[in-house]
Amino acid sequence: MRPKRMMRAPRPVHAVAGAVLLAVPTSAVALTAGQADAQSAIQINVPSDHVAYAHPVTVKGSAPVQDAGQTLQVQFSPAGGNGWQRLGSTRIAGDGHFRFVTPLRRSGELRAVPAAASAPRSGVTPTGSAVTDSSGGASLSPSSAHSVSVGSKLSVRQRSISTLDGHAVHVLGHLYPSIAGRKVRLEGRSGGQWRLLSTDRTAPSGAFNIRYRPTSTTGAGGEQLRVRFRGDEANRHAVQDAGKVTSFTESVASWYDDGGSTACGFHAGMGVANKSLPCGTKVTFRYGGRTVTATVDDRGPYVGGRTWDLNQTTAGALGFGGVGTVWSTS
Repeated sequence: MRPKRMMRAPRPVHAVAGAVLLAVPTSAVALTAGQADAQSAIQINVPSDHVAYAHPVTVKGSAPVQDAGQTLQVQFSPAGGNGWQRLGSTRIAGDGHFRFVTPLRRSGELRAVPAAASAPRSGVTPTGSAVTDSSGGASLSPSSAHSVSVGSKLSVRQRSISTLDGHAVHVLGHLYPSIAGRKVRLEGRSGGQWRLLSTDRTAPSGAFNIRYRPTSTTGAGGEQLRVRFRGDEANRHAVQDAGKVTSFTESVASWYDDGGSTACGFHAGMGVANKSLPCGTKVTFRYGGRTVTATVDDRGPYVGGRTWDLNQTTAGALGFGGVGTVWSTS
């Protein structure tokens, strides 16, 4: 009786052992498959996340060495868009690495996908999903998307603008990339700070024409101008110098010989007398097609209706004689 019991006892032990032996290969297969999927993804690196408008961007990356020689497509999805656009292609080198250089004009995302992969007609494939080449070979997953922020570019003619009181100034230029409806600002520097003067919206070509009517004189040195784009989803901000504007107002002047002493205690080479401006103030005059900058060095004139008394040197430089109308910056 004892031998029979000893023969039956080991059977459950053998069954458990067999179950353990069968379970090990199954988990090993699952692990290997996971590692293969991880190794089949394309990896990319874009050294610069912020670039200037139309500046070349380098896309570097790697793929499994066994995929060497395969063609990859570099794609771009503009900010605010809903699909991928083909920029070009490159090949995986023998060491598994690849490199692609392209200029960018808008902010967005970059990625690399197998060129032979079958894709929807729209050309859009979900980022990170594995695709299979047309020959039915092993799958190679697209890379993850990499965001790049691209600057904008302003093109403005820098010039010195002279305008008579009440006359409008026009500042023309282009904002790139060319997108209609973008807001550009004309700003002027006054008292050490920039202030808004006027705005305009870009045409489909990116062109703009900012119209500005000075509301007061600008002083002898004029007012510095700049055009500014604050940026949007497609591009970062941009600022461009636009030169300066000098605004003149009409007033009545006379002239005198300042051979004696002056109220300011000094004689300026190009001098002018005024009843209220601080001594040393620079004033630019226009008369008969000539322009002269003079310095306030005396008081007067004390005759009704007259604003300036030009000294003999200033009057001579302007070709001015007697009493008449001049244009001045103060």
